[in-house]
Amino acid sequence: MNRIKEVLEEKGIKQTWLAEKLGKSYNMVNGYVQNRQQPRLEVLNEIAEILDVDVRELIAASKGKND
Repeated sequence: MNRIKEVLEEKGIKQTWLAEKLGKSYNMVNGYVQNRQQPRLEVLNEIAEILDVDVRELIAASKGKND
């Protein structure tokens, strides 16, 4: 799971803009945003750089047994 959707909303950025900056299709970025597919680590780092956030802000902590 990732938090790309939340970060885009916080910053008021559209998926189409992010897709253009990444050089990826809107459908690919929408898949990331909707958590239907996860970006490779390199792409996640690029997204973090474009959005000017720490890459850790894009990763949702999973709920474990010890939570």
